[in-house]
Order: sequence, then structure tokens, then C-alpha cells
Amino acid sequence: MNYKKSEAKEASKAQFHGVWAAITTPFTPNGEVDEIGLRHNMRHLTSELSIAGIFCTGVIGEFWSLTTEERKRIVEIVVQEAKGKCKVIAHTGHHSARETVELTRHAEDVGADFATLINPYFPPCNDAMIYDYFQFVCSRVNIGIWMFDAPYAPVSLTPEVTARIADIENVCGIKIPRPIEDYVAVKKLIGDKIVMSLPDESLWILMMREYGQKVNMSSPLPYLYQTATWRPMHDYTVLGLQGRFDEAEEIAKTMQPLRDTSAKWIRSRWVNEKLIPIAYIKAWSELLGMAGGPVRTPLPQITEEDRQALQAELKKTGILSKVNPVV
Repeated sequence: MNYKKSEAKEASKAQFHGVWAAITTPFTPNGEVDEIGLRHNMRHLTSELSIAGIFCTGVIGEFWSLTTEERKRIVEIVVQEAKGKCKVIAHTGHHSARETVELTRHAEDVGADFATLINPYFPPCNDAMIYDYFQFVCSRVNIGIWMFDAPYAPVSLTPEVTARIADIENVCGIKIPRPIEDYVAVKKLIGDKIVMSLPDESLWILMMREYGQKVNMSSPLPYLYQTATWRPMHDYTVLGLQGRFDEAEEIAKTMQPLRDTSAKWIRSRWVNEKLIPIAYIKAWSELLGMAGGPVRTPLPQITEEDRQALQAELKKTGILSKVNPVV
């Protein structure tokens, strides 16, 4: 971090721009963290896709399945590979507030730019309890903290508690992966006090145009929808942030086949089956040359039948023909 605790809010506004990616944790066939694969993925994201920031050890990163030491090691590798190339926000949330402090201090010490905390997922909390959790952690660290209003936690961050948490000195942002109505309700209460991101790619241009959103933080779509030779999300984001929305829309239209494929293979499982579809995200990313590997229990693995069907549908979109041969 390159700011003081008291400067976290302004630092967040200055540093959160463009497209940020939520990364998976690649595992070896026997289920260990694939450090070589993680470094490979980071170099692809930073050098070939020009990603502005990395969200690591989050939901997409299977944080609940990682040991404390694994979480720390992953953050260390991501920070090393991101140095001089992009920003890093590490998810350090844990059901233990004290463990959260330890993980957050570690992220701060090894050079992460920001940290983010999922809404407390156990025990079920009321607003006062949620605020106390954030206050407990934030008062013990210096790094800028984002809220992450995860929709599958037992309770959500109400607009009222979000506004209250936003007043904490080093709280500087919130990721709201919920319907746009939730974003608007929070926006009415906090204005421009902290950075806000609704990470739905299909709404990204709308969020830039209508709500002044500067960052899409974060999802796996920046690396599922792009290759080293074809970067439509990057390109239309650059145009959108310049206010050239008509041009941005023209590029965004070319991604519709991928959105349709994602809706079928990823979004439907998340929404309809209440299944975090990381196995499908990993399989898709592997087809684009990234390291993925298996998921950890209790998540189910992708079947070979589904893997073949996903590959066939991605081939129809044309994206597989844009992948450089793996050396």
C-alpha cells in the first residue's frame, strides 16, 4: 500500500479504475495449490490481458477450502507477480474476526494494495453485529478495506449498515454483486464517500454511463471472455471511461455469444442450483490456456460429458480460435 490509513478513501478513488479480475486458485491433480500454475495465470492476466487489478483468495478462489498458510502463500505469489503491473486486493475475511485481522495484516505486510471482507457468514448477524465485526478488524489494521456483499451469505449488508460501515476511517469501497436496485439504494445513502462496484459485465457500460462507476471489480469474466489476441472487454472499457459509449457498445455487442454461454454454464448454476460453479470456470479457463485443476470438496467436479459440451459451445462462439497455442 502506498498511502496512510487516513488516506485510504482517497487512495481507493485514485487506484480503482478499469477491469479487475477475480481469480481461481489452481490446484494440482492431487489437490495441492499449484504455485507454478498460479504464476502462469498471473502473467497471462497482467501481460497479455492488461488487467488493472487482481482479486485473490475470494469466493472464486475457494477461500473456505484453503488453510491459513495457503491463503497467505497465495497472496504472496499474487503480489510478487503483480508488482509494477497491476493492483492487488486480497480477500481476508474469515468467520473468526481475529483470524481476519491476522490475514489482513499479512496482506498489508507483503504488499497487497487493499483488502476486502465478505459479509460475516457465521453466526447469523444483525446490523449491529456486522458493524462490530468490521469495526473490530478495521481498527487493528492500516490497509484500505472494501466490503464484499456476497449474496450467498446468511445475511446481506443492508444499505443502512453499509452507510455506517463506510464512515470507518479505512473503509474505502464495496463490491455489490446483487441486482442494480441494491446498488442504487446504497448509492443514495453514501454518495461518493467510497468506491462502489456492481461487477455485472452486461451492465458495465450502463454503470459507467449512468452512475459514474470507474471500476469493474471483479469477476472471472475478464479472462473467460478474452484472449491475448482479442480483448473486447478491455477495449470497450477504455472507450467507456473516455465517455465514448456508442463506440464501446459496438465492441460489447461482439461478446453476446459468450454471455449466452456463460448464462447457461455458469450463471444458471449459481442462481438456479445454488451451486458455486468454480469447476466450470476452471474448465473454461483451461480451454483458454490457463491453469485450473480440480475444485476442493464439497464442490463437485465437472463431468467429462459437461467438459466436452462446454468446449463444443465455446468453439461455436469463436473464442477458442483466438487462443495462442500453448508453448
